[in-house]
Amino acid sequence: MLQHRFKLVIFDFDGTLVDSQYNIHRNMVLAFLENGLKAPTLDDVRRIVGLKLEYAVAEMLPEGSPWELACSVSDSYRQAFIKARQLPDFDEPVFPGVRAMLDSLNQPDKLLAIATGKNLRGLKKSLEHHDLSEYFVTLKTADDGPSKPHPEILHQAMAENGVSASDTVMIGDTTYDIEMARSAGVAAVGVSWGYHTNEQLIQAGAHTIVNSCEELPTSFLDLL
Repeated sequence: MLQHRFKLVIFDFDGTLVDSQYNIHRNMVLAFLENGLKAPTLDDVRRIVGLKLEYAVAEMLPEGSPWELACSVSDSYRQAFIKARQLPDFDEPVFPGVRAMLDSLNQPDKLLAIATGKNLRGLKKSLEHHDLSEYFVTLKTADDGPSKPHPEILHQAMAENGVSASDTVMIGDTTYDIEMARSAGVAAVGVSWGYHTNEQLIQAGAHTIVNSCEELPTSFLDLL
């Protein structure tokens, strides 16, 4: 079993563990149309995945739009996603190798956590759907603090588990994850299969980039 120095391993969720981009885009389109707005493209949505929902929506609205509109679209999106989860064709697959990777990292002296822009309700439903809940000791969500890239939810995760920044690593697919990690003083690992490009992740300050779940545990050795 591969040993590494990190005591707390924190994952982003959407785009890092689960491929949810098409569901996010489909329901965002419905939310925008319901509010009389032009539908966002998939690229528009990929650019803002990871932010707290209202802030993500605000980024896609026309310049000068009132905050109330962002809140209205966000409410519509939440309702659309609740309905979508009940459809028989709902699909939100984990990325290849995720479970084996989590099994490898889930060691007695290591802790796994999640820091995501999703709300807690949505995260718990997704974890239960994929039978992943048992892996994570801490779930930090949009309900717990400011939107990424603010480091507050990472500070909370470390404090709750009594782990220092030097013993913590953050894994994510967006610049928001990487910037959050760097602001919190923790190691930052970018994954290439998510929503932002390798170049964007490197420019944001990623210490390393991995191209598969199989590579992830080994990549920690490069951060020593």
